[in-house]
Amino acid sequence: MPLFISSLDSGSNGNCYYIGNRKEAVLIDAGISCRETEKRMSRLGIPISTVKAIFVSHEHGDHITGIPALSKKHRIPVYITPSTYNSSRIPIEPELNIPFKSGETVQVGDLHITAFPKVHDACDPHSFMVTDNTVKVGIFTDLGICCDQLKKYFRECHAAFLESNYCTDMLEKGNYPFHLKKRISGGKGHLSNKQALDLFVQHRGKQLSHLILSHLSKNNNTPELVAGIFNEVRKQTRITVASRYHEMPLLTISPTAQMAMF
Repeated sequence: MPLFISSLDSGSNGNCYYIGNRKEAVLIDAGISCRETEKRMSRLGIPISTVKAIFVSHEHGDHITGIPALSKKHRIPVYITPSTYNSSRIPIEPELNIPFKSGETVQVGDLHITAFPKVHDACDPHSFMVTDNTVKVGIFTDLGICCDQLKKYFRECHAAFLESNYCTDMLEKGNYPFHLKKRISGGKGHLSNKQALDLFVQHRGKQLSHLILSHLSKNNNTPELVAGIFNEVRKQTRITVASRYHEMPLLTISPTAQMAMF
């Protein structure tokens, strides 16, 4: 069976990624408001009732802002590591607060979600792989470096949300203070366009039908720049750039992926 995916929002203003089948779905992070999440899913024709779990990558505000209201209103369980929960200080009702461990695979209906650690300036950050045992979708953002585990999981993907945060030249010549430039590019912040491109070129599998470039910097990157760089080397992979302003069209991910008709 295919999986259906969308970025509901992607950027420093909020991150929320939807992955599901025809019966159930999960959100990776919910960094936009409950109301905005509902509106964007409605425009995609997806009932909020399909969301059976929210998985939290780390405690930064652009990944967790909408979780308390969304979880409480719709009774959605939140999977979060104890360290991330303690650092986040967000209120989650005890019966909806479910801890997970690194390397653990959690089953949500017919979906299997595996978390693995990533390098980022957060307490206990994780990336995720979501699969129905036929199609694999990776959610790889907020990455300081491309570690060996990331390369391994990326090679297995049929589709991936991959951070391509900044253009090195734009960051260096921009007006960010030195400490912020260092935080972004210092190995525990975010991936540059070149780092993301190298991962794509060197480690993509033949089955990778869709790459969704995510978490672009508003000030140090442009969608046009990123799309141009990746389209030059995309081969069979379709390139999409996720927006920081609106949801992207729902995609069907399967051995012969195409635009979704949900």
